[in-house]
This record gives sequence, C-alpha cells and structure tokens, in this order.
Amino acid sequence: MKKVYAFNEGGKDLINILGGKGGNLSEMKKIGLPIPEGIIVSTTACKEFFKDGKKITKELESEILEKLEYLQEVTGKRFEGENPLLVSVRSGAPVSMPGMMDTILNLGMNDNTTEKMIAIFKDKVFVYELYSRFIQMFSDIVMGIEKEHFFKLKEQLFAERKDEDKIETYKMVIKASKELYKKETGKDFPESPKEQLFMAVNAIFNSWENDRAILYRRINGIDDSMGTAVVIQEMVFGNLNEISGTGVAFSRNPSNGDKEVFGEYLLKAQGEDIVAGIRTPEPISKLKEQLPEIYDQFIKLAKVLEDHNKDMQDIEFTIENGKLYLLQTRNGKRSPYAAVKIAVDMVNEGIVTKEEAIMKVDPSVLPQLLHGNFDPEATKTAVLLGKGLPGSAGVAIGRVMFASERVETRALSILVREETSPEDIKGISLAQGIVTVKGGATSHGAVVARGMGKCCVTGCGEIQINDIKREMYIGGYTVKEGDFISISGYTGEIFLGKVKLTEPQFDDNLKEFVSWCKEIKRMGVRMNADTPADAFLGKGFGAEGIGLCRTEHMFFQKDKIWTIRGMIMSENPEERAEALKKMLEMQREDFYNIFKIVGDEIVIVRLLDPPLHEFLPKEPKDKEKMAEILNLPLIEIERRIRNMKDENPMLGHRGCRLAVTYPEIYNTQARAIIEAAIQCEREGIKVKPEIMIPLIIGVGELKFIKGNIKTEIDKVFEEQGMKVEYKIGTMMETPRACLLADEIAGEAEFFSFGTNDLTQTTMGLSRDDSVKFMDEYHEHGIFKLEPFASIDVRGVGKLVKLGVDLGKKANPELEIGICGEHGGDPKSINFFEETGLDYVSCSPFRVLVAIVAAAQSYIKNKK
Repeated sequence: MKKVYAFNEGGKDLINILGGKGGNLSEMKKIGLPIPEGIIVSTTACKEFFKDGKKITKELESEILEKLEYLQEVTGKRFEGENPLLVSVRSGAPVSMPGMMDTILNLGMNDNTTEKMIAIFKDKVFVYELYSRFIQMFSDIVMGIEKEHFFKLKEQLFAERKDEDKIETYKMVIKASKELYKKETGKDFPESPKEQLFMAVNAIFNSWENDRAILYRRINGIDDSMGTAVVIQEMVFGNLNEISGTGVAFSRNPSNGDKEVFGEYLLKAQGEDIVAGIRTPEPISKLKEQLPEIYDQFIKLAKVLEDHNKDMQDIEFTIENGKLYLLQTRNGKRSPYAAVKIAVDMVNEGIVTKEEAIMKVDPSVLPQLLHGNFDPEATKTAVLLGKGLPGSAGVAIGRVMFASERVETRALSILVREETSPEDIKGISLAQGIVTVKGGATSHGAVVARGMGKCCVTGCGEIQINDIKREMYIGGYTVKEGDFISISGYTGEIFLGKVKLTEPQFDDNLKEFVSWCKEIKRMGVRMNADTPADAFLGKGFGAEGIGLCRTEHMFFQKDKIWTIRGMIMSENPEERAEALKKMLEMQREDFYNIFKIVGDEIVIVRLLDPPLHEFLPKEPKDKEKMAEILNLPLIEIERRIRNMKDENPMLGHRGCRLAVTYPEIYNTQARAIIEAAIQCEREGIKVKPEIMIPLIIGVGELKFIKGNIKTEIDKVFEEQGMKVEYKIGTMMETPRACLLADEIAGEAEFFSFGTNDLTQTTMGLSRDDSVKFMDEYHEHGIFKLEPFASIDVRGVGKLVKLGVDLGKKANPELEIGICGEHGGDPKSINFFEETGLDYVSCSPFRVLVAIVAAAQSYIKNKK
C-alpha cells in the first residue's frame, strides 16, 4: 500500500490518510495557490510504525527517498547540493490538534550546507541563526534535550561577547550546541540530511503518543487510533530580511465572527516565533502599510480559500524576500459566539446551506454563550488592573494560578502564564480562563482556548510574574496566587476581584441558528427541571417540555426538608398521615408553578427515587431539631437513622421499592400532580402531566404501583368533578428492565432511559468512585471515552437499543426518550438518533447543545 504522497497526488478528500495539513496543502496545490512544494508520509505509515515497534522500516525509508527525488526535481534544490534543499518536518493529524505535536524547521543544515547557503544569501548572521535554531529544535524534539539549555547557552555567549563580532559568536553558539548534544546523547550531531530526516519522521510519529497529545485527544474526544501524517515541505525564510516575514491570519474574526481578515505577523521572523508567542506580533492591518502588494494578495487568497472550503480559514503564511507563500490552511478554531455568527452570515451570503452551516458549529461549546457578560455598571466601579488582547471570547472569574499543575488543586482558577505551551494543556482544560503576558490572538494559548470555548486574554505585557513569591504585579497592584480576578475575552480587560455578571441572552444570530436546528431535527429536546426557575430557564433556551422533574430535589429546599423528614421517621399512621398532608400541599404548589411555566408541553414527573435515609439529618443540631419536632429523645432519633441506612444505597431501598413498602408516598405524589394539573386546566392552562415510576426490574412492580396510583387518581377525579389526560410510564435504568422491555411496554405508556444508573448497573461501576481509577483506564486504552459522560455504545447502548426494539414491537405507540446526563452529550445524541429515540432530556444549560446535536445527528443519519 502507498504510504508517501506528493502534494500533487492528494486533496482534502484524503484527509484521513494525508492528515489535515497534508490534505489541505494538496488541495491548495490543486487550485493553483502559491505553496512551497512538499511530500506527505501518511497516517497509514504512522499506524504501521506503532505496530512495528516504533521503528521506520527500510521499505518506508525507500519510499520516502523516492518521493524526495521528486521534491528535489520540482524545487531545483537538493540535500547538500549547490542550491541546498532545507525542509520543515511537521505533524498533521486528520483532526486539528494545534500545538500538541511537534515541528522541526531548517532540516538539512550541516557544516557543508551552511557554507553553500552563505554563498547564496550573502548573509552569514542569517544562515548561522538558521543553523543554531535547527540544532536546538532537532535536539529538543528528536532527542528530548530541554530547549532551555540551548536558550541559556546562546544568551550567555551573547551576553559575554556583546561587543564582539556577532558572526564569531554565532559560530561559538553552534559549536557549543553540538557539544551539548554530544554530552547529552553520547553521539555526534548528525551531519547527513537523510539521517536527520528519518530521525525527524520517527520523532513526529512518536509525538502522537506524547502526554499532551493524549490528554488533548481525551479532552476533545478524538480517536487515538487515527495517527498523524508527517508533512515534509520546502523551507521558505521569513527571517531573511526586512521584506520577509511570517504570520497567521483568519479569513474572519475568530473571536466575534466579523467579516474581516483578522491576524498577526512579524517581519524578519520564522513561523514558530508567532505561534509560540515568543514575540508579540503586529496586527495584519499594519501589513497594508509596510507591504501593501503582499497585503492585497493575501486578502484575495483568503477569500479564495474561504469560498473553496466553505468555512472560515486559519491560514499560516510566509513572505520570503517580497514573495508570499501559503504554508497551510485549515478550518479555523473560533469562539462559540463567532461560530454561530459565521454560520448565519455564510448562509445569508449564499456560501453554505442551512444544513451545511449547522454542521460547522461544535455544539459542546455552546454553553459558553449562556454565561453572560460583565455588568456595564459593575465595570465602572471595578478596579481595572490592565488590558491585553482579546484572545478568545467570553468572561471568566477565578483565582489566579501561575502553574498548570496547581490549577487542578483549586476550583474556579484562571491560569496566568508568561506564555502558554503545549505542556499547559491540562491546566488550560481545567481553568475558567487563561491570561498570557506574551503572544497575540493567534498564539498557542488563544487558539487552544477558542477550541475549548474558554475565555482568554493574551499579550498583557504589563504583567510581571514572580514565580518564587507566586504573585504578579500589574497596574500598581500585587496579586497573589489564589486571589480572584475577572477577565474579559471580549475586550482584553483584567479586573481585580469578582465583577458582577449580566444574565445570559439569546442574540438574533443565535435565535436564527437555533430555529434552523429546530426545523431540521427529528428528536424532541426536553429539559431536566426540578423547580420553576429551572423550567423558566430551560424554556428560554428552547426546551420542548420537561423530560425529568425529580421530586426529591424539591424537598431539599431548607423550608421543606423537615416535612419529608417527619414523614420518613414517623412510626404510626396518624403521624405519617399528617406529614403526608403537608407534603401534598408543598408538592401540589410546586407542580402547579412548573405546569404554568411549561404550558401545553409535556412534563414528566419522576416519583421519589433516592433512599429515604438521604433525607435524614446528619449534623448534631439537625438531629436535635428533629427530636423536638417528633417529641422524641435524641437517642431514639439516632437509632431510627441508623436503622434506615442502606448498606448499598445505590441498590437498596429506593425507587419503586419505596412504593411497594410505602404505597402512600407515591399515591400522595400522584395526587399532588393531578390536583395541580386540574387547577391549571380550570385556569385555562392546558397541561400534559406524565408520571414516571423509577428503578423497576420487571412488569410486576409496575403493575402493582400503577394500580395504586390509578386508584388514587380516580379518587381525585371524583372529588374534583373533573378529569385531565395523563400518562404513567417508567424509567428504564436496570439491565433486567431492558431485557424485559416487551413485557413492560404492555403496561407502560412511555419509557425514559435513565442512563446514569443504567451505566452503573450494567458496568458495575459507581459514578462517584470510578474517578479513583478512570484515568488509568483511559491511559491503558481500556476506555476511550468516559462512560458517564458519553454513552458506552457497545454495552449500555446495546441494552438501550434492545429496550427500544422490544418496547416498540410490543407497543408501537410507546414514546421513548432518555433523561440521563448523556441527553446533553453530542456523541450520545448521535447514537440516540440512530436508535430511534423520540426525545432527549438534559439540564437547562445543555438544551442548546442537545438541539444543535440533534439536528446534526439527523443530517448525518439522513445522508
């Protein structure tokens, strides 16, 4: 099988084989854009590399050399020839992973090549700088020698010889760097460009499995098995002279979505300088002043790429001696706000269809749009510490942390760094927001933050970090690690302390985008809401009714908990009847208020589910109060509490089992639901209550409990002289229930899969305790995805599908949905679409995610 391709042999349709970088470069060549020539070692070769014990085979070496001959012919340059060929060697996975893997520039340099390049460029400082940089990058990436050693070595020699000849100092830097290489590796620095190339390809393949790349894939749900391609591309030199440079730009603003080319550049620099944030770059608009012809050409090419790829583009470019080259393009990372705006604008501009636009928005980052902005009045009185560049839209409030490893130890952290590097990926993923002293809006920190939907402020040069004291100085203030700051990725502002937030709002672009998704999707999207406030919030975000109202959450409010505690701990019918009467009044009012908000859409109410002991007092003062309420000795209260505790609460006396031993509890709840519904109907509010019985393991429990509930509801109808429509169904959250779904469907009017507990009971995993070993399960490849975040399709999913198939076969009118946490996960939603569920239900803040993911899943499955 072919493993190495020239640019003229590929295209973006081969991205899975050529990687994103290689596939897009091939596509750019196909449409005639100015790119440096190159070849691509495929992801197929990468997969074989790991199978072959992490070694490049002789067969692959031969194929690389064969394609290298082609590269030398088309460029007119040769390794160690009179016109030397230098190349960059870069990773390029099928899915963009900015900064996670490695790049080596200027490969092919040695003592011989250096002299020939000096003869061509007539600039010894330029050539020696290339050589010293290559030694440093090669040593770091290929041999794992810390690059800081080389930086310090260079700084020291230039400091000691600041008045000496610069050329001689560079020679000394090169000599000392090679000595350092030999000291660390026991080998001479390789002089052969072909040896350098094979070692570099080996290193790039290995970088697929470095810690930061693995973590990035885990965070972003990227398949570990796809591997990376390696792009070997002719070098062009942005650091050659004053009319040379390097830059990164977007065809639209990635922060706010405005239709304007947005980017940064540096003259007399190489690409890594700008991406790594080593120097703070200039905005691309200034290029119009310095090199107007290059600027105009770039603007035209950016439009060509955007129109061709039908998406906002992230473009890397180099200018060599007044000539523009495009080094790569990809669909750009963007803030959630920009993603929606760009999608809507591109439909209105006729570039994409509504369906194409919907597929371009990552639903998982949309909750960022629901966290508001800083209150304008609050910012007037807040202490403004300083201002950087708006790197990624959003706002964040958190404690300052100066090291990624310490972000893990504190909730609500803001990572503040001189500049972020790929090693900071874990800290960035856990932080609320990111601030950097150096770098621009296209630096590593900003790009990764945008990809994760996190707020980021970059290039705030006012900040001085003291790592020893763990504090920073900015705007005349000393801010210590652990102090709160508030940052705005919209304006770049950094405030001291906590700034008040405004309520989140749907803007017109978001409303329009969501309306398209609602038009297109098949599955309903409901909310999990336990209070009127939850219901109001979810409805505002577009929820179509309530798929899960957890009645136990209503009791945990401070003014209500004592009633349920009194009911649980009562030991005679009179005491229990009195407590149930109070419970009825409370629940009826709660349901009435929720029904009024939701209106004529379905509200599924789950009857009491957790073990009763969870409601009981734990603190000594609460036990004493309980003793007063029941007029019992404290010792008796403690005895009853002990007796009620389950040995295994998750599998104990909970869910429908409560209604088998205490039928009056579910009867009272059903009465409250129906009385509230009748009250609404009398007020002209049409309601659709559905009663859900949790944790059944077979039809026997359902029939028994349903019979009791129906009897109670018929009493209410008789008392009220009025009826309302209602349904009784069940929560499918045990394997046995799924296996017997056809029997259960004979009694149930709807199924709702509770995938949280179904995952626990199927996999034998405790959601709370599995965190102790889940990292190791991921590390060893046992789990690719967190099963409580994204459904285990092969196991739990198989039970869901079986339950759907059996249930629908027995009762074609059966409505089936899901109300576990997986209802807000895009990957899980795609599975539910394939399985034929009627709706998903999720928390209010995940409703937007679910609506967009449901539309995307329908589009994918339709195709």
